[in-house]
Amino acid sequence: MDVLIWILSALILDSLIGLVGAFSLFIKRRTLEKIVFPLVSFAAGVLFGGGLYHLFTEGLEGIGAMRAINWFVFGFILFFILERVLKWHHCHKLECEVHPFSYLIFIGDAIHNIVDGLVIASTFLVDIRLGILTTFLIIAHEVPQELGNFATAIYGGMKRNRAIIFTFLSQITCIVGGLFGYYFLSKEMLLPLLPFAAGGFIYIAASDLIPELHKEPNIKKSIISFILFLIGLAFIIGVKFLEVA
Repeated sequence: MDVLIWILSALILDSLIGLVGAFSLFIKRRTLEKIVFPLVSFAAGVLFGGGLYHLFTEGLEGIGAMRAINWFVFGFILFFILERVLKWHHCHKLECEVHPFSYLIFIGDAIHNIVDGLVIASTFLVDIRLGILTTFLIIAHEVPQELGNFATAIYGGMKRNRAIIFTFLSQITCIVGGLFGYYFLSKEMLLPLLPFAAGGFIYIAASDLIPELHKEPNIKKSIISFILFLIGLAFIIGVKFLEVA
């Protein structure tokens, strides 16, 4: 099979993960509300771990410590500015109908998926078996991450249908990244996007999601949310060890 067919198949399969939120259409609103907060706890761990253990460390290896740190800081600051702009634009009342982090999560995810597409394409060009393994590992961490993104958007006030659309649109950018990388760019040219996206994810986790977890007054639920945060973090670390192996 031609390598481009392999790449396209992997990119399409990865894109379909963006429809993971569609499961919510088959459950009641009250049930969805009960599982959203635990998923946000899990998503906080996934974003924090994914930003550090995957995106930032790969950026360190690819472009060196100082450049990676600079791009990380740039991403962190830019996401802070974007959140302020979104808040000024959307929040004219005391409370926002849709919190800015609901949109930020998809901006960061789109950048992440562009890089994922590039990685998928580049590994298939090196070796078909390596490409298949890489695709599996990317999908393994995409499923909980996209589910967490969807839950975060819902928690931030976004309508269910819109959250599904945004999740899918941010996910299919992997096709753009994969094809663009296959035809025009080398992996080295887009490596700075890794720590940049890491800065964005760490900002969302630390500034938006983790503070939301602190708002839970029930001690039992608070402990459960912390455990789910650790599970999300542990899952990402586990995937990283599999990649290294």
